[in-house]
Amino acid sequence: MKRLLIATGGGDCPGLNAVIRAVVHRASQEKDWEILGSIQAFNGVLWTPMEIVELDNKSVAGIHFQGGTILETTNKGGPFAWPVKNNQGIWSTVDRSDEMIERLRNINIDAVINIGGDGSQSISQRLFEKGLNVIGVPKTIDNDLSSTDSTFGFQTAVQIATEAVDKLVTTAASHNRVFVLEVMGRNAGWIALNAAIAGGAEVCLIPEIPYDVNKVKDALETRFHKNRGFAVVVVAEGAYPVDGNVVFKENDEVGYENIKLGGVSRQLIKQLTKAGFEHDMRETILGHLQRGGVPIAYDRVLSSQMGVKAMEMAIEGDFGKMVAYRHPDFIAVDLKDAIALPNLVTKDNALISTAKGLGICMGY
Repeated sequence: MKRLLIATGGGDCPGLNAVIRAVVHRASQEKDWEILGSIQAFNGVLWTPMEIVELDNKSVAGIHFQGGTILETTNKGGPFAWPVKNNQGIWSTVDRSDEMIERLRNINIDAVINIGGDGSQSISQRLFEKGLNVIGVPKTIDNDLSSTDSTFGFQTAVQIATEAVDKLVTTAASHNRVFVLEVMGRNAGWIALNAAIAGGAEVCLIPEIPYDVNKVKDALETRFHKNRGFAVVVVAEGAYPVDGNVVFKENDEVGYENIKLGGVSRQLIKQLTKAGFEHDMRETILGHLQRGGVPIAYDRVLSSQMGVKAMEMAIEGDFGKMVAYRHPDFIAVDLKDAIALPNLVTKDNALISTAKGLGICMGY
């Protein structure tokens, strides 16, 4: 009997459970594969005692439409940066990757499917280089992995953001206000751009295109006549002005490597006020609402396809690779290539042309 371990790492994302279910269902057809799950990414392997759970068709029944992950997740620490505190109470990190691989060998793990975004897949690549039979499944609402046409969870996040725009339109119109909706995406503007087009926003600001606040002001002014009017601005959390920087705060959480983005919506309102825009403005920061809840049908299907493909790669012994969707096919790409370049919006992208054709101001 062969044993495969599933881990879900990084931020939670609609569709994770559908991947887990798909792996288990595909494996059950082979009769010689046992599927296990590590709790909270690889923490379940590194903890003492280990927290490893058995996964079968019964335990994954009906989880495909549930948000989050039944295996839990974390974006702190990991096998290469495990948090430890010394006798003086000072935190640092240590590399436990060799120990983790040895632990996996001790419980007879033949393969690992690591479900996560760019950070998780970077860990996958490093573990593969150390000899672990690992396969990656791309998961990120940011859609920022260039080797795959789409990542599951992204379309659900866009749907949630679009619904937020729809709701803000009615209250903006009622109060003659401008609402600035701040959405996730880190360094990629895909959620913001799609939600702005789908929701009919007047302005969309993304990290890839630094914005000119005066261009934004001019666009918003056209929405008002004799102090009557309204508008919705969609801004990605990583957006920044041509003469400024990204809004963030350093993170003092041990093992958490990313900076905490957020607050650009408030900054934009201050900048517009300083530039002379006199109409009423409010911000709404969508935050983790974009990560939660039920995945839409598209993401359930995409997740299921990726889970089946990942298990088939394990059966074939095709390790050191990540599942990728290249319409209409699902293929395996080398992990090192999968994480080489981010998927970012470019000015010549068709969605930018569509936005401009609709009269959406992109801040330039």
